[in-house]
Amino acid sequence: MPLRPPTPTGPQGADSDPARRDWPRRVRTSAWLLAVWAAVTFGTTYYARQLDDATRGWPFSFWMAAQGSLLVYLVLVIVYALRMERIDDDRAASHGD
Repeated sequence: MPLRPPTPTGPQGADSDPARRDWPRRVRTSAWLLAVWAAVTFGTTYYARQLDDATRGWPFSFWMAAQGSLLVYLVLVIVYALRMERIDDDRAASHGD
């Protein structure tokens, strides 16, 4: 199912609907964050074997990849929330909502 902007709800049309105008910014933000998520998820697990170092019998590289990935995911959620809030604030400021 392709991503589509929200449909206009009023008689004014698509150009005056703020949600429709903000849609490209929201999709770009989501796409960039999804690309970072994919790189972290697959990159750390792919390269963790090259960092193989056993610390007290435990594979330290996989542990670091797992813990570091969780921290990056947390940062991604925070960045997403702040970015979407900024888009909403920009819309409210430009329309006096």
